[in-house]
Amino acid sequence: MAQFDVYANPNPATRATVPFVVDVQAGLIDQLPTRLVMPLSRVGASQSRLPLNLCPSVEVNGEALRLMPHLAAAIDKRLLRLPVLSIAYRANEVGAALDAAVCGI
Repeated sequence: MAQFDVYANPNPATRATVPFVVDVQAGLIDQLPTRLVMPLSRVGASQSRLPLNLCPSVEVNGEALRLMPHLAAAIDKRLLRLPVLSIAYRANEVGAALDAAVCGI
């Protein structure tokens, strides 16, 4: 598993609004049975009122989704199957979004 890999949401109950999650956990703690993920949501994807530094837009399979760092959660890493893509090239934005949610900066 790699930090910033995008996976299909393993939870069928939320998959309609959150089709994907991003693994944001550092490799330093790979030995844990869980991974910290952030949802990529359809809800609010087209709303300009969401702050871009908190909820940046991410395109997955041609669909614009919003990263929701304020809804980050740990999930069992066995639930994450094959990654769909990597957004490692946007690591600074993902980190900044997490900082905005946690530190308010």
